[in-house]
Amino acid sequence: MSVPVLEVTGLTVLRGGVQVLEIPSLELQSGAVLALIGPNGSGKTTLLKTLASLQEPATGSFQFQGRPLASRPEREAYRKRVTMVFQEPLLFDTTVARNLEAGLKLHGVPGPERQLRVLAAARTFGIEPLLERQARKLSGGEAQRASLARAFVLEPEILFLDEPFSALDPPTREALLDDLGAALRRTRTTAVLATHDQVEALQLADRLAVMHLGRIVQSGPGEEVVNHPVNEFVAEFVGMEVVLPGRVTATGMGLCRVAVAGQVLEAVGSPAMGEAVLLGIRPEHVTLAVHPGPATSARNCFPGTVTRIVPRGPFFKVELDCGFWVAAFVTPRSLEELALAPGSAVSASFKATALHLIRTH
Repeated sequence: MSVPVLEVTGLTVLRGGVQVLEIPSLELQSGAVLALIGPNGSGKTTLLKTLASLQEPATGSFQFQGRPLASRPEREAYRKRVTMVFQEPLLFDTTVARNLEAGLKLHGVPGPERQLRVLAAARTFGIEPLLERQARKLSGGEAQRASLARAFVLEPEILFLDEPFSALDPPTREALLDDLGAALRRTRTTAVLATHDQVEALQLADRLAVMHLGRIVQSGPGEEVVNHPVNEFVAEFVGMEVVLPGRVTATGMGLCRVAVAGQVLEAVGSPAMGEAVLLGIRPEHVTLAVHPGPATSARNCFPGTVTRIVPRGPFFKVELDCGFWVAAFVTPRSLEELALAPGSAVSASFKATALHLIRTH
């Protein structure tokens, strides 16, 4: 395996004498995009600033491209090879073009090359017509595009992004996400993104690291983290809204039966008999039908009553009482065709493979 671009071990950060960050180890591979996700106050920005050498840790060993960053000169040289984009664009009170040029001048890049790189970065983020505009008079979306272009023009070896889209309106955010994703893939820029938005993280990142109380509680490919959370906190944070406590009543052939609120659910897994477990299921994996529903191959099918219907963007979240709580996403057309309303009788079905078993011991 290739040497990580950045490798950190034994990292801790103190604030007011209190430990606010503890990261035993973290590796960043060349060309990879890592998303740090978690709620506000989980330590994402603190970790990002520490990795970017903008904040001093209490303890920690850093290696950049296999070489230690132990001395002040080594850390200063490292800072010149990475860059950071903040939530609020920090632009100088001059033109957009001069903002993009500023870092290149500090790096001693000759004038003709500066112009070529500025134009290329401006083209990447669609701000060529804005180059002679005053940066302080740009809209929020335009300013963030300029901020990203200023970062990319430096061709950093690691790009750190601290929730750069959180203040943008949805259409602007989606367009900028597309452009940033394309730029990261085209340039193979190594990046670390801090965000509380899992959709944003899944769109941009190869791997997710879920943070809670200053620690990384789970990391891995996005699909793995979203569909196989290691505990209840991660499950709820990544959108596995239904997490049910139960007890194993039977096991065999890679399947188990779990008693939940007087019902028995079948899931994939081989826990011990009598073991207390949690069962998680995402709303998109639950199918609804008018009770009694048609024949289904799903191992789990339960009659239930609609208790609440909540709009969720292009879908509706239908909450049910099946003896246990469960939720499903349906389209507006399905909502109308099934005549769903609070009090409606329906059946909810889901496969054993859709249930994620979380062992609590």
